[in-house]
Amino acid sequence: MAEHPPVIVHPPSSSGRRRVTIHGQIVGLAHGRGDVAEFLRHAGLAPDAEDIDLDAPGLVEWRGGDKDTWTVSEGEG
Repeated sequence: MAEHPPVIVHPPSSSGRRRVTIHGQIVGLAHGRGDVAEFLRHAGLAPDAEDIDLDAPGLVEWRGGDKDTWTVSEGEG
């Protein structure tokens, strides 16, 4: 069974927020990329939120869209 990256950003909710889990634990709801980066910094996965590569497939798995998707697509949610 393939392992998932430590960070999972779940699909957007109808409110435009995305649940973020790190190592299987919910760490919060992100309103944008900056929130995701801050969660990673706070978890010790990067020393500085500005230097985090949110496209790193070994670090972050984006479900239901990429780092620029913050709204539910029509017919979803």
